[in-house]
Amino acid sequence: MSVFPERPIRHVYDAAYAGVPNWDIGRPQAPFVRLVEAGGVRSPVLDVGCGTGELALYLARQGYDVLGVDLSELAIRQATEKARWRRVNAHFLVWDALRISAFADAGLQFRTVVDSAMFHVLGDRERGLFVRELEAVLEPGGFYCVLGDRREGRDVYGISPRELDVRFSAPAWEVEFVTETAFQRRWGATPAYFAVVRRR
Repeated sequence: MSVFPERPIRHVYDAAYAGVPNWDIGRPQAPFVRLVEAGGVRSPVLDVGCGTGELALYLARQGYDVLGVDLSELAIRQATEKARWRRVNAHFLVWDALRISAFADAGLQFRTVVDSAMFHVLGDRERGLFVRELEAVLEPGGFYCVLGDRREGRDVYGISPRELDVRFSAPAWEVEFVTETAFQRRWGATPAYFAVVRRR
């Protein structure tokens, strides 16, 4: 359980995971699979906004040491059950991605942070806070790998190459690449960007 006060959005996600949300496709998103196949992931890995754990479970099956965190207690319960039934050694924790610097305070850092559509739902202030939290927990030379819907004429929702360049700027960060892709959903897909950012 998280030691931090709940954010109201937690209840929204708990309600979504009472069923099967449109974004929970039962497998990891393809850009992350391609990244693993290209050797672009290093342990230990933190999966922020892990949902029911498909990406974390996939990474663990590939031999990575993975911790998945999510605001939703129901999603984490489902992820933990999947890990048990599939006999996969992945770990899950109810935790707020806007408080991950607490891991660094406890002496735990990560070489890779994966984000399958968590950042793209944050508000402007939350995005700034998350980048600061991420800087604390990601080792120098480590990578933040993020997938999100393309921001097309929206004020906040989604991501864009320009925003990533601004938020992840020198001296602390360098955007390695941004590529156009799709975010698969149970019913269809939406245009998306996949980006890898390096912590200097």
